[in-house]
Amino acid sequence: MDPVTHVLAFDVGTTGCKTCLYRIGESLTQVGSEVAEYPLYVTEDGGAEQRVDEWWEALCRSTQAVLAKSGVPPAGVRGISFCCQMQGSVLMDKNGEALRNPMVYLDGRATEQIARYLHKGLLRISGINALTLLNTLRITGGIAATAKDPLWKYHWVKDHEPGLFEKVHKWLDVKDYLLLRCTGEYAMTRDSAHITFVYDTRQGREGWHKGLCRTFGVDMAHLPEVVEATDVVGGLSERAARELGLCAGTPVFGGGGDVTLTTIGAGCLDLHDTHIYVGTSGWVVSNVGKRYVDIAHFMAAISGAIPGYYSYVAEQETSGACLQWVRDHLALDAIGVYLKEKGLDAERVDPAALYALMNQAVDETPPGAGDLLFTPWLHGNRAPREDIRARGIFFNIGMNTGKRQMIRAVLEGVAFHKRWMLEAMEARIPRQEAVRFVGGGARSGVWCQIMSDVTGRRIETLAHPQDSGAAGAAVVCAVGLGLMPTFAAAKPLIKVAKTYEPRTEFKPMYDRQFDVFKGLYNKNRSLFKALNQGR
Repeated sequence: MDPVTHVLAFDVGTTGCKTCLYRIGESLTQVGSEVAEYPLYVTEDGGAEQRVDEWWEALCRSTQAVLAKSGVPPAGVRGISFCCQMQGSVLMDKNGEALRNPMVYLDGRATEQIARYLHKGLLRISGINALTLLNTLRITGGIAATAKDPLWKYHWVKDHEPGLFEKVHKWLDVKDYLLLRCTGEYAMTRDSAHITFVYDTRQGREGWHKGLCRTFGVDMAHLPEVVEATDVVGGLSERAARELGLCAGTPVFGGGGDVTLTTIGAGCLDLHDTHIYVGTSGWVVSNVGKRYVDIAHFMAAISGAIPGYYSYVAEQETSGACLQWVRDHLALDAIGVYLKEKGLDAERVDPAALYALMNQAVDETPPGAGDLLFTPWLHGNRAPREDIRARGIFFNIGMNTGKRQMIRAVLEGVAFHKRWMLEAMEARIPRQEAVRFVGGGARSGVWCQIMSDVTGRRIETLAHPQDSGAAGAAVVCAVGLGLMPTFAAAKPLIKVAKTYEPRTEFKPMYDRQFDVFKGLYNKNRSLFKALNQGR
């Protein structure tokens, strides 16, 4: 293996682009990393959008910065790959320009559209028309069961902006737009194609399905070519190379969505390997060998990047976003006295330093947070109870409840939700005693221990858990370039940095709290609807 092969991996998420430069040799080594942020535009009617030019500007800034700091010349970069947020909807005109701001995965406006196509008919299963459900499950192994799925975003624009919709040439996901911006080629990787749920995933029949497109009113001319993660979509165009500071012709690989490539970057490369991710959003994913769907818990297996495996996914809308909410709305006050004693101004504290102080506060607070519970549903929920109207709750506040307990309750609440998803998933797969924990949340040793205590599993973390998606994209480059024969060859290169064991003395307490946590949704479902009906 060439000891000086460098590749660029872009992790394009909800709040920013992280550009990582990797050296691939006897190990997978991160040479440099830069982050460039961009905003998320949330509307009163439940919309969530971003701007394509802000994505691109972030890519350009971070790429130029990481190359400048690393000293690696543009010609030294042998490949590029993307790991991107999924379930977006980017509508393109025939000139390759976005017709409107992309609707990202958090956008839940399409309630009327999903109701029109799925929620009518005398015979229904879990509220979905039985014939439509069974046919779609047979062909795709899943169904677009929430208003936030790309299919309904497509129809929302068709209904609300018909003049604009008439100009649509192609319908893309976030990653696929960036592939187009880099190469001028329209393409969509198999994982993104699968979650349109008009793509046939049956072995030997893979491809866009005419019958489903007809059922769900999708114009097949809008659908791009489907490629594999390791396929070369094209070479970097002259314009894109100039703006990024790279060399024209550099191979651009298909890459994948955040769920599928984080699986690879976490080192979960064997059957039933399972990981927990806490970024802005969150999920639990396990590798499975066949299609699964669990309509009752809103979980399904989607096509992954690893040949022969599917990614069995349970998603959570707001995960690390809950900690950011704590930082912005609780922590600045809660640790204000501490900061004053240190001679620091809370408004000027570096976010990393502030998170360190929050972690210290949580570590000094006894497990269980004084029986205070928090539900991490700040923007609705997906698995295991899909409800766009669900919201966060602090439950069981008493006279002695302090803000430090509230901060700890938020971290424990996210862990309770991950346990809820993990246990629902294990109705189909063997129980996993060891689980990888990745994403920005895994940088916190306190949160790692909480995750272990609450789930009752051994938690394994990596040296750069926040960059697992980018690491997965780097492995895609390595396989695509022929530097690795298979994805499995990367497993020895992705090493566990630290392990956390569950502390048995806290198990009875956390088991009791977990039972109450699950009950909070069922007992408040109608109240969420009453308050958030129009949102």
